[in-house]
Amino acid sequence: MRCERERIRNFCIIAHVDHGKSTLADRLLERTGTISPREMTEQVLDSMPLEREKGVTIKASAVRMLYTAPDGKEYVLNLVDTPGHVDFSYEVSRALVACEGAILVVDASQGVEAQTIANLYKALDHHLVIVPVVNKIDLPNARPQEVAAELVDLFGFSPDEIIFASARDGRGVDEILDAIIKRIPPPRAPVEPTLRALVFDSHYDSFRGVVAYVRVFDGVLSRSEELLAMCSMASFEPMEVGTFTPAMSPVSELCAGQIGYVATGLKSVRECSVGDTITSARRPAREPLPGYQPAKPMVFAGIYPVRPEDYPLLRDSLEKLRLNDAAIVCEPESSQALGFGFRCGFLGLFHMEIVQERLEREYGVEIITTAPNVELEVLTRRGELVRTNSPAELPPEGEIEEIREPWALVTIVTPAEHVGSVMELLASRRGVSKNMEYLDPQRVMLTYEMPLSEVIIDLHDALKSRTRGYGSMDYSLLGYQPADLVRLDILVHEERVDALSMVVHRDDAYRRGAAVVEKLKELIPRQLFPVAVQAAIGKRVIARATVKALRKNVTAKCYGGDITRKRKLLERQKEGKKRLKQIGHVSVPQEAFLAILRTEE
Repeated sequence: MRCERERIRNFCIIAHVDHGKSTLADRLLERTGTISPREMTEQVLDSMPLEREKGVTIKASAVRMLYTAPDGKEYVLNLVDTPGHVDFSYEVSRALVACEGAILVVDASQGVEAQTIANLYKALDHHLVIVPVVNKIDLPNARPQEVAAELVDLFGFSPDEIIFASARDGRGVDEILDAIIKRIPPPRAPVEPTLRALVFDSHYDSFRGVVAYVRVFDGVLSRSEELLAMCSMASFEPMEVGTFTPAMSPVSELCAGQIGYVATGLKSVRECSVGDTITSARRPAREPLPGYQPAKPMVFAGIYPVRPEDYPLLRDSLEKLRLNDAAIVCEPESSQALGFGFRCGFLGLFHMEIVQERLEREYGVEIITTAPNVELEVLTRRGELVRTNSPAELPPEGEIEEIREPWALVTIVTPAEHVGSVMELLASRRGVSKNMEYLDPQRVMLTYEMPLSEVIIDLHDALKSRTRGYGSMDYSLLGYQPADLVRLDILVHEERVDALSMVVHRDDAYRRGAAVVEKLKELIPRQLFPVAVQAAIGKRVIARATVKALRKNVTAKCYGGDITRKRKLLERQKEGKKRLKQIGHVSVPQEAFLAILRTEE
């Protein structure tokens, strides 16, 4: 039965964040007997501590279940659990390629959300068969019939296709398993006799090297055969081949249509990257399987150790983290204020927060992160096109012909009573309205185009607070458009602090500059001479504050007597302060950087 294609079903669960994907996966594992009641915990497939803490799936994970249908036939069900947060949508697109079908989970109280729509269209682009499920029907405020009507109106499902379920108490799980077997097709027949397996995820194991998660499309992946990664041309003897149950269970071979893993023994994820095709080294396939678009970082920030001597530890930690998370991009950079560090690219602000927490928890590195930026295109007067993601690398103002910034298409679903407030928020962030559609009398879908820099800073948080937590958003990159952007420099004692430079819209420069200057005035320790803190665009100062000088009472010893004695001492003090001011150096404390970055908005 192991290699009978007709008895294999490969599917994933897609949904908006917090609509019950991981709980539904738990019920399916329980119902198929893959996990015994003794081993059962909540969110079995969310194995990272951060995933459990934040209640979101961060990495896609796979599991193999054996299920005996009511007709007595045994089926192999391969489930790929996917993240729902907008920052990890690249994990979703990779999981879809490995499957033939998808369970679309929608919350019975919240209805269709922005991420639901985005993930469904991705699944349809991959020609997947969709099984719609209305989940959480046990909630007191559930409205299953209304949500089912939404699915029918929006996506054209027929009412009898929709399954009503509660992943918490197990209602509807048997119907879902039945629909997986009846509606989702088995894997297609092999096109080639030669082995072709697509790598849809990977992680690094210190004993077994790169462990590649694969979907076998053609041929048989055997442990006894030397294998080849077609893109990197790295050949290797597999150390282990197996399936996920959900722990790794070794098997002798994986047949066409199956999902499993292969421990490669390779020491770098780049030698067997996501989207690569694994084939036989002796009889390689003629051409690789179509892979994926590589994950494109959208947010860039500098990461520096709090203590300069921790730089080697930070470098090693980032290397290890990149083995497990291929979406992080890093390159070394240095700053006069913060010393040596790395310029890193992330998929979004939540991804950046996860990386920060993993560095501090798993590797014990104390870090400072500079203000997040997006990648800009700069057209110089000489006709060169320069791409930069760091404000410090922006050419001088006189050499710039035009700056282009990335724009995003933002889809927002909000309750109708908050529409005015949400539209006001988007307009204040340079948003351009494109479409407004009522999903039902209570909920509205807004489509806007706006600069990516305005989306990533904290649009998601601002949206949640304006809609009392009911709003949801999704965004995708559109392309680059010209913008009136300037580099805002912060000068302390007439010296530029490169780590505090930022690229802002000209209309917003004064407000941002004044806010940072005021904050620094409070945080910089007083010196024996006055210290000027300035915000400048090019050579033009737009905001200034002065940290007052400490005054030592040099006349304390003079009581009574001639006034000229006191005056002489004061004059000498004034001369000393003037000299100090010329040679004095003001260092900005670490707390100031942290406070500025926290209050930057």
